Amino acid sequence: MAPISQPVVVPPSEAAVVLVLTLREGDDQPVLEAIADLTGVIRAVAFRYPDAQTTCVAGIGSAAWDRLFPGKPKPNGLHPFIELDGGTHVAPSTPGDLVLHVRGKRFDLCFELADKLLERLDGLVDVADRLQGFRYFDERDLLGFVDGTESPSGDEALQTVTITDDPPFDGGSYLITQRYLHDLTAWNGLTVEQQEAAIGRHKLDDIEIPDAKKAANSHVVLNSITDADGNDLKIVRENMPFGTVGEEYGTYFIGYASDPAVIERMLHNMFIGDPVGTHDRILDFSTAVTGSLFYIPTVDFLDDPKLA
Repeated sequence: MAPISQPVVVPPSEAAVVLVLTLREGDDQPVLEAIADLTGVIRAVAFRYPDAQTTCVAGIGSAAWDRLFPGKPKPNGLHPFIELDGGTHVAPSTPGDLVLHVRGKRFDLCFELADKLLERLDGLVDVADRLQGFRYFDERDLLGFVDGTESPSGDEALQTVTITDDPPFDGGSYLITQRYLHDLTAWNGLTVEQQEAAIGRHKLDDIEIPDAKKAANSHVVLNSITDADGNDLKIVRENMPFGTVGEEYGTYFIGYASDPAVIERMLHNMFIGDPVGTHDRILDFSTAVTGSLFYIPTVDFLDDPKLA
């Protein structure tokens, strides 16, 4: 029987909560028992309001895998997030043992589910990073541009995120999360044309600027990559805006792929440059402050992680 994947590919959500957690020192058996209970908690909350489409994806970081499953095989792509230092801008690597990505149409239910999941892990983990994100107009980020236009959908999205060549981890996925803080004062000091050049798209209608007119350091150019045969390499982006009025504004990068190397290559282009030294112009206004990588196991694994 084919493994059941977690709901990585879902319709666009109105709200999200992401919890990046670190394990406390102590007996790991209660952690494994708590992980095995997560899908039951998810079903209990989501069942009450099915129209809200509340879902959760849970993942495990590299250090946690080594601790919880010593001596057991490890997913090929699971490793600590690799820090990128381009001299001008840095993508830091920050702690992350477990991740919970909750999303749906109603923030109250996302909050309820995240709270119940954290309650089940009480005493076992600490919160290293927390997102409470919201949909902003027509899928825009706080920079004012539509975010995730090229993210695939349907069967293409499933193929993009699902591992198929690494048994016994087939059916799983990988997730990279990063918190970016925006300097909106500086960004809004640019003209619309300058902003469009930095992104590589027109601001109002989201139409991509023709290749011949795109800036080499635009976000679109540096994130458009291909394999050796010239085929486009894609990821599924579930980015969410977040902020505190008058204080903090940002975008939480949430990227899924069947191979984390695809996301890592995009990030390398952004921070190191392609060619080297041509960093993503958007980084002059948006600073990465976290970075973690997780393996997203199948539902079967979550229900009985001791079988790893």
